[in-house]
Amino acid sequence: MSDVDAILNDAKRKMRSAVSYTREEFGKIRTGRANPQLLEDLPVEYYGTKVPLQQLAGISVPEARMLVISPFDHGAMKEIERAITASDLGLNPNNDGQVIRVVFPELTEERRKEYVRHAREKAEEGRVSVRNIRRQAKQELEGLADRGEASEDEARRAEGRLQSLTDDHVGQIDELLSNKEQELLEV
Repeated sequence: MSDVDAILNDAKRKMRSAVSYTREEFGKIRTGRANPQLLEDLPVEYYGTKVPLQQLAGISVPEARMLVISPFDHGAMKEIERAITASDLGLNPNNDGQVIRVVFPELTEERRKEYVRHAREKAEEGRVSVRNIRRQAKQELEGLADRGEASEDEARRAEGRLQSLTDDHVGQIDELLSNKEQELLEV
């Protein structure tokens, strides 16, 4: 594998990672439906340490607008409940002694628009990340050409392939954003 191919493969891997991260961030934005991803990484105080909720409890979706959290240690229920209430998700947990039920209320129009704005910000962060990866890879390609390790033509062709990769990954982020906006604005 040539140095040019190595640079392009590295850029492609990093861009995939940026798209994946953006997808995860979109999963954390609340919609009218229950989504376990919203709470999986929620930090819960557990014996003096902040622990992600997914390590303390199982999370299931019995209905479209309800999550059921089953703690592995029932002693952690109060702390899990406190963490959910303290989060900025606007959720009220109900504890019946065995499990915690979280019912998702309908979103107001104003709240939906706020979430769409938030999703657009996350998408722009993803696009910027992809562009930064492109810029770094382009500098590496130019460095190869300057040092004579690749011909000018080879470097120019590689930059074209790099731009194509960039366009593809930015397009994926745009598609994710479009789907998330539809999901958020759906009543």
